[in-house]
Amino acid sequence: MSIKPVLSDATLTVTNRYAILRFERDDVRNALTGTTLIDDICATVEWANANKQISCLIITGSGSAFSSGGNVKDMRDKLGMFGGSPSEISDSYKSGIQRISRVMHSAEIVTIAAVNGAAVGAGFDLCCMADIRIGCENTRFGETFINLGIIPGDGGAWFLQRLLGYQRAAELTFSGRIIDSAEALSLGLLLECVPKDTLIACAERYASEYASKPPQALRAAKRLMKLAQRQELTDFLDVCADVQSQCHQTEDHQRALNAFLNKTTAQFEGN
Repeated sequence: MSIKPVLSDATLTVTNRYAILRFERDDVRNALTGTTLIDDICATVEWANANKQISCLIITGSGSAFSSGGNVKDMRDKLGMFGGSPSEISDSYKSGIQRISRVMHSAEIVTIAAVNGAAVGAGFDLCCMADIRIGCENTRFGETFINLGIIPGDGGAWFLQRLLGYQRAAELTFSGRIIDSAEALSLGLLLECVPKDTLIACAERYASEYASKPPQALRAAKRLMKLAQRQELTDFLDVCADVQSQCHQTEDHQRALNAFLNKTTAQFEGN
């Protein structure tokens, strides 16, 4: 396994082919700007993509919030990425918060957001970028940009409507309202809502299940799920045939067949 990235405002732990990235800036409600969390997230996903021994990444926050998104005080004081001319601010978004959108969209590993508290603004959008979202009674979501006179500059409108459809996403975006875990579950934003003290354990159960699957096939399935969102069926079927032909040649495929036929449990090696 390659060396874990050095993180400043988050911690990274690895267990049995999955990793947990935990934001450690509760003093600013795990804000993504004004901290090094953008760098930490990007470094972690890039490390996981390059590390074939990692199949799943859980993202969560320490303290009371998952993430408050952009630092509002910095916006008021025009500090950091919020300062300068319009062109300078645009460049800051592209080289700053939008890096998360790009790296999460390019993640080859399965990503799970274990939403321990409030996730608003870019914090909410980060959750929407994950494959799976698990919440608890403290989970709160809000596409709150409109309340500050701005828009989802991280591309949140692209992710949200792909999860909820245009009408539901538009209502949340135009109102900027906060929704609780019960509504998030009913909308399909959350796959499951569990007591807070079992949140990480629940996310780890999912991660452990995914990580027990043949690693190459899991990553291929993730790539194909993303590709299917933007490709016509005829072209997509051609890709599926090519990827499937490669899967049939792997040793893990043979291990899976033998385990199935012999009613045993396979140990996959990623080859």
